[in-house]
Amino acid sequence: MGDRTFLDWPFFEPRHRDLAGALDDWCAAHLPVDHADVDAACRKLVALLGADGWLRHSGAGEAERLDVRTLCLIRETLARHEGLADFAFAMQGLGMGAVSLFGSPEQREWLDRTRVGTAISAFALTEPESGSDVAAIATTAKRVQGGWLIEGEKTWISNGGIADVYVIFARTGEAPGAKGLSAFLMPADVPGLEIAERLEVVAPHPLARLRLSGVVLPEGALIGRPGDGFKLAMSVLDVFRSTVGAAALGFARRALDETLTRVKARRIQGQALAELQLVQGHLADMALKIDAAALLVYRAAWVKDSGAARVTREAAMAKLYATEAAQEVIDMAVQLHGGDGVRHGSVVESLYREIRALRIYEGASDVQRVVIARSVLG
Repeated sequence: MGDRTFLDWPFFEPRHRDLAGALDDWCAAHLPVDHADVDAACRKLVALLGADGWLRHSGAGEAERLDVRTLCLIRETLARHEGLADFAFAMQGLGMGAVSLFGSPEQREWLDRTRVGTAISAFALTEPESGSDVAAIATTAKRVQGGWLIEGEKTWISNGGIADVYVIFARTGEAPGAKGLSAFLMPADVPGLEIAERLEVVAPHPLARLRLSGVVLPEGALIGRPGDGFKLAMSVLDVFRSTVGAAALGFARRALDETLTRVKARRIQGQALAELQLVQGHLADMALKIDAAALLVYRAAWVKDSGAARVTREAAMAKLYATEAAQEVIDMAVQLHGGDGVRHGSVVESLYREIRALRIYEGASDVQRVVIARSVLG
């Protein structure tokens, strides 16, 4: 692990420090994995993380609650070692977040499987015409004898195509807009679910567009009550949005570590790059952005763990600042690496591709600005 001083901040307890050190050792021994087949790599990572107990932190048992500081520390540490490992862990948590927070005992049987890595989960909220505007969801769920008939389409679904179970959000019509949505637990082998398209992105991850045609789910598939879907989705994002900032923080820390090694070793005009004042100024900016991001991320996590019902403002600030700052830190890392910074397969080139999506998913940066502004105005 690089800089560990942040672990001495009062946000953390001894158990958090022990976990961070143990996970860092685990990552050094097991990561990275072979990315030649991304689907296979994700399955392997889920199995590894589950077998060694890390995935038990991705969801809460019957008498437990999610510890957001732990989630953030795990995502930061995994991201610093390997972006795909962070993705594998995060999607197990996000995918089953609604079940972890609101699921019935029967639904939680799936959570028991995702927490040990024997099943892969997915969170199916986004649609072709409804990304940040959750209230515009068009997928419908209509009551039929014995259950619900689901029709519609979802897209940009992480783990789409490899998931064993999906949490699907659909319009049940109790009220207009966001108040007429509900959440359902849907096994991947249900008739009528089609993987319509696999989506390729700059940093390869398993993503897909789903088509739901005549999918029938039993009454017990409903998570919570009809019309609670928006509340469930926002409650899940309230927990996991801070962890996106933590993953960005992990990417940024790795970029700074790689850059420090580079500027100490690379010489120009008879001296190390690190001796140039302009380079030192860039390093100072990078370190400043990282510490500021860490303070916002772990403040949001600490506030949630301290019992706050909602941390919408704090999580939005953490996600916005940490992802934007990490993009700037990584861009400077590429610049200070020169030509090697854009060499395909180099660490900083990989980080440059990994960070970009974090400014979009789970609420794009401008959406976070709106959330923060409304909080300030309110």
